Amino acid sequence: MERLLKDYSYYLRIERKMSPNTVKAYCRDVRDFLVQFADAPAKAGPEDIMEYFGARKDLLSKRSQARILSSLRSFYDWMLLEETVPANPCDRVDAPKLGKYLPAVLSVEEVSAILGSVPGNVETGLRDQAILEVLYGCGLRVSELCALRISCIYLEENFLRIIGKGNKERLVPFAPLTGEAIRNWLDSRPPAAAPQWDDYAFLNRFGKPLSRISVFNLVKKYALLAGITKEISPHTFRHSFATHLIENGADLRVVQEMLGHESILTTEIYTHIDSRTWQASILRHHPRRFKKN
Repeated sequence: MERLLKDYSYYLRIERKMSPNTVKAYCRDVRDFLVQFADAPAKAGPEDIMEYFGARKDLLSKRSQARILSSLRSFYDWMLLEETVPANPCDRVDAPKLGKYLPAVLSVEEVSAILGSVPGNVETGLRDQAILEVLYGCGLRVSELCALRISCIYLEENFLRIIGKGNKERLVPFAPLTGEAIRNWLDSRPPAAAPQWDDYAFLNRFGKPLSRISVFNLVKKYALLAGITKEISPHTFRHSFATHLIENGADLRVVQEMLGHESILTTEIYTHIDSRTWQASILRHHPRRFKKN
């Protein structure tokens, strides 16, 4: 089983160019499945796949089931390429129907409260302020923030060069306030603990690159200080940034490019706006908005 997973992992990383986190998630799902079919995974049929999910339907949400099915479908697609199986057994298994997913979004006031909750008199204040500004002001994924290099920050030109999912490069502009926070941090940034980390923009107190968990904890910490009770994560800033751009009239294609979405359909989830904004916009332009005398 370990050899099989190692080869599959190589395929995901090298041929599919998936991110390390996605590869890890896919392999974890497949590993759990292979515990049941370690001796002969190639012999598993659609009925076996459905039985596997049937035994876990009360333990997994529909979204988790859909994710695991996607992992297994990818695994059997690879086995099909390797000519280990004659067909993909997942092709005859229907994914659970999911409701429309609308991510949690902060209001502009809530974002400002979180950004304003960072104390300036603590050792990590400038760093934390810059992290929050970049998460919101550039709409980065947490993995992109952790991997951000100083050499990819263009302070005079006001943009970042980001290597995102699938090793795809994009340019992300930032506003003066974000640029000021980045400059303040870089001017006071302590040296890295080792030469291989010299170019990392954000370091922890030991001089090493920040981890995803550290950024999650940082966001939750300042949300609590700001009195925000919503369940949020670093990705909430990305969702909020995109939503606020579109609410302010930004073109959907431009937002798609900035976020690094491969499909415009992914970006369209941010077109949901609150009912009051929607209603006011409709009534402003309604042909029957004027009362006849």
